[in-house]
Amino acid sequence: MISHLTKHNLPEGRDHLLAVISGKRFLNKQGLGNEVPFFICPFHADIQVEVERLQHQLVNLLEQTGVRMLEINLYDLSMEILKERDVWNQILEMEESVSKEQLKELLQGVLDPEAHLVPAIAAKLASTDFEVLFLSGVGEVFPYIRSHNVLNNLQSTAKEKPTVMFFPGAYTQSLESGASLDLFGRLHDDKYYRAFNIFHCEA
Repeated sequence: MISHLTKHNLPEGRDHLLAVISGKRFLNKQGLGNEVPFFICPFHADIQVEVERLQHQLVNLLEQTGVRMLEINLYDLSMEILKERDVWNQILEMEESVSKEQLKELLQGVLDPEAHLVPAIAAKLASTDFEVLFLSGVGEVFPYIRSHNVLNNLQSTAKEKPTVMFFPGAYTQSLESGASLDLFGRLHDDKYYRAFNIFHCEA
């Protein structure tokens, strides 16, 4: 059984994702035991480009079967927020003269999930007629946005419809250590346990 996408199992992974996401069980949020309908699609970080292509294929195929999709790329959304708040040019000017740590702190403030990022996602959810949300761009917004912070803050906002987060790394769940999102397969400090690995879901 697949637990994450690699370059060797992309066709098989795509078929599984298509079958699960287009299924009534998934769309009706059945079998979740009162948990939020958050699903992680982990993939090997070195196939980012292939996964982006796969994601677009899935959206087209799902739309053709009548499933209304919404795609939000966290990096693109971050750029939108920075430009709307008139800090984009300021950041470009500062980049050469401040340390990476200072720049990270500035971006973390301006793109704070609770104060800015999730409200921007909520606005898109409210203005779109959709059944499934795809969240991507997780690797591109690291380290100033952490995926578990986004998911924690989304719990009250995006609980009505299934959300699939495409995650470049591993989503590990164990009784001893709980569950963690291990970005790029190396960073093990993002504790998040309320999502389901979509490859462990039945169609």
